[in-house]
Amino acid sequence: MSNRFTPENIRKDFARNRVLYAMAIPIIAYFVLFHYMPMYGVIIAFKRFSPAKGFSGSEWVGLTHFVSFFKSYYFWRLLRNTLLISLYSILWGFPAPVILALLINELRRAPFKRTVQSLTYIPHFVSQVVVAGMLIEFCQKTGLFNDLRAFLGLERISMLQRPGLFRTIYVGSEIWQEVGWGTIIYLAALAAIDPQLYEAATIDGAGRWKSMLSVTLPSIMPTVVILLIMRIGKIMTIGHETIILLYNPLTYETADVISTFVYRKGLLEFNWSYATAVGLFNSVLNFGFLLSANAISRKVNQTSLW
Repeated sequence: MSNRFTPENIRKDFARNRVLYAMAIPIIAYFVLFHYMPMYGVIIAFKRFSPAKGFSGSEWVGLTHFVSFFKSYYFWRLLRNTLLISLYSILWGFPAPVILALLINELRRAPFKRTVQSLTYIPHFVSQVVVAGMLIEFCQKTGLFNDLRAFLGLERISMLQRPGLFRTIYVGSEIWQEVGWGTIIYLAALAAIDPQLYEAATIDGAGRWKSMLSVTLPSIMPTVVILLIMRIGKIMTIGHETIILLYNPLTYETADVISTFVYRKGLLEFNWSYATAVGLFNSVLNFGFLLSANAISRKVNQTSLW
């Protein structure tokens, strides 16, 4: 093993797999250019950045922006809203594609199965602007959701003006848009299950329900755990596009999250250093959650990212 990474072996490996390495060049270039090189800009979180002075010439202020954010009125509200919306998304949104994949897997007629898959994939490709526009129309007093409320004998209300309804509307729209797309990985995992396991379960007297519990779920559980760890690693990252299109000052109490706050501070108020500090704090929290989830998973069920 000590001679595995000798210059001669590395040269032979490059010669043998030159096509694969050539295919990897665009991917490596993408991450270097758009993910690693921009990380240098994080330095402005510790400076009072001025475009005229540049990164190196701007005044160094240390942790001033972080302290200012932690002491601000918005800190706890932003942290609470971000965590709650993410937790609701994990609680209701994460199991949804797993359940849908299991249901699709039980379909026996191939044409119908492909049709269901295609129909559930379509919302993923709908623009966030279109989705937000649909929600705004549906949530109006004369919209579809209020028509359903009226049918049930309930009062018509302006849903997007009610802070208590915003999280439900956002999480529901997110599930609708991503549930079908999220089934792709699970369906691939289901296709890899050895059919002999189902035959053995049938011989033992297991029906379709028991086969799902004893064969299907245990077989895809490593995939589920890995994706859950990755989702927890993004718990502080919420798609701000839809929220920005839907929220308003009346719903800031429950709708304003860290990503929307960074957008307002950085792009609308041109407070780049402060916005970068808040974004860096958000990324550090995500990294901490990822490490914790991975460590817990490795200890509990020996499944982890590394």
